[in-house]
Amino acid sequence: MTVGQPIPDFGKFLESLRGSMSLREAAKKSGLSHAYIRDLELERNRSTNEKITPSPDTLQKLSLAYDYSYTDLMIKAGHLAEEQTFTETASDTSSIDLSAIHYIQIGMKDILYCNQEQRVTRNINSLKDFSRFLDLLDERDYKKIDTDLYVNFQHIRKYDERGGKLYFDVEGTGPALTLSALRQRKYHELILRTIAKNNQTCLEYSFGTVGSGTAAVVPSE
Repeated sequence: MTVGQPIPDFGKFLESLRGSMSLREAAKKSGLSHAYIRDLELERNRSTNEKITPSPDTLQKLSLAYDYSYTDLMIKAGHLAEEQTFTETASDTSSIDLSAIHYIQIGMKDILYCNQEQRVTRNINSLKDFSRFLDLLDERDYKKIDTDLYVNFQHIRKYDERGGKLYFDVEGTGPALTLSALRQRKYHELILRTIAKNNQTCLEYSFGTVGSGTAAVVPSE
């Protein structure tokens, strides 16, 4: 990877991206601690007073939280030269049929694709390609359920609300993925609707107090 130079006052730039968002809100969206986000904005570890620079993995999380280009953040942080060109190789992620994949786990250098039959690992060939890849996941109905874990909602068949677990079989006896508490609240209704669609069942609502209610998936008549 060609390394560039960070822009002056990169920490202040990060702070400007956060804007009116509170540190705690930014922490929830990024999965980073609010204290660490503030350290990045000050460009120093307040405990040791040492200068710090965010890693590519950290910048990926901030780009998602702030809805800002990952590639541009990498350039501004000095991890990537602006004039660098990107080329595709034989191990490009486009060789994977995303419609057949149940979930994807993204690491710093590799992407793990999983379904019931196989687990395939591919290298992340370029940061520019990776940025496009995240957009593609969103288009294909993948949802981020935890840090670096994306699930193809078209394949989920059962939802254990109490345990926050998603299954890819109707009986719920196969492998399961656990949602973070934040994602469980965010996607609860969408999960129920999606499972009803995937299993060709219907939703049944029950209401308690005014303005509150729960939904359950029941078989169609």
